[in-house]
Amino acid sequence: MGVFVFLPLVLPLTAWPVARLAEQHLHPRTATRLLTGVSGVMALCSTVCLGLVMVVGTAQLPGNPLPDGWSDREVREAVPYDEVVGKAAIPALVAVVVLCARVLWRHGKVRRQVHRALAGLPGASEVAVLPDDTPYAFAAPGGERGGRVVVTTGLLGRLASGERRALFAHERAHLAARHHRFVLVAQLAAAANPFLLPLRTAVSYTTERWADEEAARAVGDRRTVARAIGRAALAAHAVPWPTPAGLAAPGPVPRRVAALLGPAPAVRGRPSLFTAVGLAAWTAAAGTAVSAMSSANCTVTMVVILHAATPL
Repeated sequence: MGVFVFLPLVLPLTAWPVARLAEQHLHPRTATRLLTGVSGVMALCSTVCLGLVMVVGTAQLPGNPLPDGWSDREVREAVPYDEVVGKAAIPALVAVVVLCARVLWRHGKVRRQVHRALAGLPGASEVAVLPDDTPYAFAAPGGERGGRVVVTTGLLGRLASGERRALFAHERAHLAARHHRFVLVAQLAAAANPFLLPLRTAVSYTTERWADEEAARAVGDRRTVARAIGRAALAAHAVPWPTPAGLAAPGPVPRRVAALLGPAPAVRGRPSLFTAVGLAAWTAAAGTAVSAMSSANCTVTMVVILHAATPL
């Protein structure tokens, strides 16, 4: 395997340029899907290679349950600096598992808490209006209806009728496109590999922009949506409820308002290689492909080596 086993651990660095450029130049829907796919694949590949290195390190520990042949010289030579790297991979992989489990546990706990609280509210409509003077709103995915829009009377009282329509359209867009899934994948990817943190931040922003554009299309007036976002942000307080996958976070409001005051983003196919965003996107795609090939090659190689070293 050689140094190829380490490539998926550092190749996420190739996706850093596209994280910011995709926010600025790609349609939010395209940017969200691109960044989520890149982060998910790269996180999976880096975790696989970390597990392969950990096997080599674990086999060297006294009293381990692995076959004795897995600590042979031929197996250890498959990983450079096996004495140090193999043993360091053990706590690293444990940390990855713990952090990812924490993200999933928190996500599941929050969704259960939200739906238990909403189940006690009167009415069965898609919109749940809470008699609360604290201004906030968020989308609560899941349940029999596919999700509900939660908004308080305190926020509705601060918005004009058109701005209310924009608010509801924005939150409905979160539910319809299942934005919490994109955000969750990006959060898991960042937990698995810290180099993917910029992509997690970018996905949180592009999902908000995606919902902004869907709201603008539904309302038919980009300025109304911009005003609704601005007024809601000025009036908003911290949400006293736990919210799924950070969907109550307003995101960088000035950037979102500025984008809505400009023309609607064009939906393009593959970006040209001769543009900054195109070069960054193709670089990230190449890094993802190399990461996938490296992890696949290392997995096959390690399986063959371990099979040969296992006594029959």
